[in-house]
Amino acid sequence: MTTQTISNSSAVCTEDNTAIDQHSSVNTVSTHDYSLLNSSIQETFTSLDRFEWQAVSEVMQMRDKQLYLEAGYADFKQYCQAELSAWGGHRRITQLLGAKRVIDTVGELGQHIKNERQARPLLRLVKEPEKLKQAVAIAIKENPSPSQSDFAAAANKVVPRLPRQKAPSQEPMVPRPTKVKVTSPSHPRYGDEGIIETEAPNPTGQIVTFADGEKLLVNNDDLTPLSNDVIESFTIERKYPPEYAEALAAIKQQYEQKIERLEQELRIGLLSEAKAKAEEQVLEQLTSWQKLFQQQKEQNTQLQQRLDEMEVLRQFEHENQQLKQRLVELENALTERPAQQWGNTLTQQAAKALNKEVLRSLENAIDLRSLAVEPPKENAQECLRLMGIALGNLASAMNNTQALQAAALILGSEPTPSAIAYRAEQLQLLPQAVSDIRAVLSKPGCSWWDYLEVAQEYEVIKQDYLTELTPQEIDLITALEKAESDKITERLVHSQTPSDSGSDENKLITVGSIVAHADQYCALYVATGEVIEDLGDEVWVAWEHWKDRPKKTDRYFKDELRLL
Repeated sequence: MTTQTISNSSAVCTEDNTAIDQHSSVNTVSTHDYSLLNSSIQETFTSLDRFEWQAVSEVMQMRDKQLYLEAGYADFKQYCQAELSAWGGHRRITQLLGAKRVIDTVGELGQHIKNERQARPLLRLVKEPEKLKQAVAIAIKENPSPSQSDFAAAANKVVPRLPRQKAPSQEPMVPRPTKVKVTSPSHPRYGDEGIIETEAPNPTGQIVTFADGEKLLVNNDDLTPLSNDVIESFTIERKYPPEYAEALAAIKQQYEQKIERLEQELRIGLLSEAKAKAEEQVLEQLTSWQKLFQQQKEQNTQLQQRLDEMEVLRQFEHENQQLKQRLVELENALTERPAQQWGNTLTQQAAKALNKEVLRSLENAIDLRSLAVEPPKENAQECLRLMGIALGNLASAMNNTQALQAAALILGSEPTPSAIAYRAEQLQLLPQAVSDIRAVLSKPGCSWWDYLEVAQEYEVIKQDYLTELTPQEIDLITALEKAESDKITERLVHSQTPSDSGSDENKLITVGSIVAHADQYCALYVATGEVIEDLGDEVWVAWEHWKDRPKKTDRYFKDELRLL
């Protein structure tokens, strides 16, 4: 329903369609009475606006929570038309909700909008918040207490209205002058009769002149034409000649079918799009949850590893405290009662010597806490190897990949439990290897072959025991090697060239051949091996002295070997 007041010379109409004769009021009241009455009227309208905003909040609650469903109403519009028709029905409620939306959009500037009428011209800018705020600011700047016209002018400055397109001319829907009656219960002039004397400004409404001279723009749906005192149904449809009726009906049916098909396609497209979007959102949520779960799992693993490490350190600390306590007890026992402790087997000097040996052994022991404070003063390589073996054992006990990798890096092996265990077994031979090599080097008249006979047993840890030897011992090994090399060179002066010999050996070396390494400086030069697989230019050799070791075979080029 659309209602618009058309002013004339006989009366001045307010937005509530009530005419007040201002001149007569001024003549009938005194100045004092006028001030009181005017203040009371303004306060009353202010209260009405305040109660109207309160009603809007309650209406929004009714709409958002769908409480109208409890009363059996199908939708919010039906509820408004049935329960709030006396206050303008759904159309009036829509206007109030639009005004509330305008006020919420402008934020703090909304306090200057006093009622729905002032917010009405701003409603068309609500989808553009910045322009809406700009329009309100302009209205406030021009008038601190802006009116509806001020807001309308400001909105027109920000976004000018396009000139209204004149409706295409058509046959008059109602012959003029025509007598009509307002038959809509929600209209303020319900039951009043009037006359249509002028052309309608738009196809959906008529300008009706009532008996009191007031002219209003009324919707066609709210009017019923009167003919011979009989109320007939009012229609805005155009009348066409009978010969066009069938063609128009066919065209209308085609368009309706086309519209129905397009609506169905649009509905299917929207459903597909909504489904795809929902699936995408679900996948995104699942992915984010999986990432979060993985992060949490990694954090838990790290915390568990940290707890395990702290538990190991706590055990070490506990054992260290026990050893220190035991040491103190032994010192006290040796100091206070040496006779009872040792009887006649050891003297006091022997007890002191044994005590010093115990202290020296404890001082040489590796303390993790002391290593964490400062680097070791001696035996740094031994500390590093022991730390690698300890990390390997910890990795096996705790199933810790990081500890396993660290142990492999320190020991110089593959990051697998078997490789680390094999490397640890090799390193256990290191003290014995160093001891045997130093023993053979210290013999008078030691030769290269004497050293090589011992060194072959520890070939797999050659680099390890070389790092433990002193520079003088390494220089001695180099001198022995050079001397023996000179002797071999002299013997080979008149022998066959290496290229010819290698050519003959390449032809003879096959599966089952007994071979040794061709380089006299290699420890395998005096070793014996059997070719177990021929790969063309290369062969696999199983060495006899490796049969008790995990690694029994190795791969060589044929020109690196010699037949035996």
